[in-house]
Order: sequence, then C-alpha cells, then structure tokens
Amino acid sequence: MPTLTKADSNSIYKKRMALFKKTEAVTQIPWYYFAAIDNYERNAKKDADDEQAVSIEFPTEAWFGLGNAAMINDERLIHFFNGYGKDGNGDQIADPTNPEDVLYTMGNYILQYGQTKDDIKIALWNYYNRDLTVQTIMNTAKVFKRFQDIQLIERDFPVSTSYNYSYRSTWGDKRGFGGLRIHEGTDIFADYGTPVKSTTYGVVEMMGWNLYGGWRIGIRDIYNIYHYYAHMSGYEDDIKVGKVVKPGDVLGGVGSTGYGPPGTSGKFPPHLHYGMYKDNGYSEWSFDPYPYLKKWERMTK
Repeated sequence: MPTLTKADSNSIYKKRMALFKKTEAVTQIPWYYFAAIDNYERNAKKDADDEQAVSIEFPTEAWFGLGNAAMINDERLIHFFNGYGKDGNGDQIADPTNPEDVLYTMGNYILQYGQTKDDIKIALWNYYNRDLTVQTIMNTAKVFKRFQDIQLIERDFPVSTSYNYSYRSTWGDKRGFGGLRIHEGTDIFADYGTPVKSTTYGVVEMMGWNLYGGWRIGIRDIYNIYHYYAHMSGYEDDIKVGKVVKPGDVLGGVGSTGYGPPGTSGKFPPHLHYGMYKDNGYSEWSFDPYPYLKKWERMTK
C-alpha cells in the first residue's frame, strides 16, 4: 500500500469531507454520521486503501437486489428487485464503486428509520446487527461533531513525559493473579499521582473499579481501537462515561490499585497498565501497544 504524502493526505480528507457535506445536503442527515460509518468500515478492513475516497461497501445482493443476477446497475431495475442501490450523482446509474452513489444509498437506507439520533442508531443496528459496531460509529460521530473535522491525527503519550517514568515491552508476559493468563498491555512505571493522559481522540466508554485493573478507564477511539488504562489512583473531576477526549487530556493519576475489592491498593509498585484492543467488525483482540508508545513518546518529546 502506498504511503500518502502530507499533501495527498490533506487532499483526501478534503475530498471526503466534501462528499459527506454534499450527502448531508440531499438527505438532511448530519455529515458526521456518514463520516463515522465510512471511518468505521475503513478501519475494519485488513488491507484498507488510504487513497480511497469512501470505504463503505454494501453486500452485492443487498445493493443489486435478489434476482438481479446480472448485477445490472440501472436504478429502476435495482428498485424493481428491492435492492438498496441508489443514484447519487444524477446519471441514472447506481454504481457500488461510486462514492456519491454509495453515500446517498446509505443515507436513503437510514431515512427508512428516520433522522433522529435514536432513529440512526436503530438503522445502524439493523444494518450491522452488532452492538459494538453501532456504539463505535456513534462515538466516532460524536467526536467528529465535537471537533468539526475528520483529520484528527494527533497523538500523545499516556503519562506526562515531564515526570520520571520507565517502561519496556511486557505484552504477552505471564500473569498469575486470577488464574494463569497473559499480560495484555504495557506497564509504565511512575510515581503516585503522575498525570495519566488520553493518547487519542475518542469517547470514554467505561470507568470504575475492576478486580484486576483497580480504578480503570476505557476509551474507544475513531480507529476502532479500545484503549485501556488501569491501576489508576483516581480520576479527574470532569471525566465521565460519554465524555469526548482528545490527545493530552488528563484522565487521572498513576496508582497501584487492583487485585482485590474496591479500594485495594499497594499490592505492586505504582504504574499505569496501558492496553490496546482492535475491533474488525467481528471480534476484538489485544495487541502489543509498545511500538505505538515508542512512536508517541518521540512525537511528544
């Protein structure tokens, strides 16, 4: 896959935004929902093309309709066969590879259910049949709406680099508490109270006590990745479930909580456990955050 230059990157983001805004104008569905659906599908693909304007793909039978075996893309024939495909650019052809047609088709699918936020959630559930997918798309839409942008590429290191800290690659190491299991993250050792920060744009999805992680926070970002912060000493006053965060926002402080009932602390040296989990639309799995931490550390410093 070719690497986009900065100029190419800016150009593709502008092209996408123009398409989303045009679809908003003709459907009256806010642009950030189309942007979030497209972003979700792009990041769910194993070999996504960064240069592709729109990554939404309808199943072939859904687009052309059952019985349209020849996959004739005349909009009238697709309608006859109860297919979803619509003409979004006025050429009477419903082309599943044309970004305007694809976005207009998605807009018309959603409009079957309505235009409110709850209507859109119902439409997405009926399309994807998966709660996590709907939640991720709605969270991403919330981020895009908050910042009025889709080119959100900044990152930060999860603890303040102005404090003393240390870490090494610990993903996959064995852990014994609660039964034999692997370590699904990287431990960043720092003093009590060292600021813990959001590494990315996203939405706080989970917070509270966990037997293993103590006081922890889970943030779902705009790239279908769940960021898990554990063993914290506590939270910032304004942090709550549903809050939109950006890189550098302080979430709380480093602690040594966990491995017991609520309030248990001090069973190990203070550190932040930082984990990352990828979702591909079917399953979610842990992967090694260490290479990303090294990259974000360089960017921060």
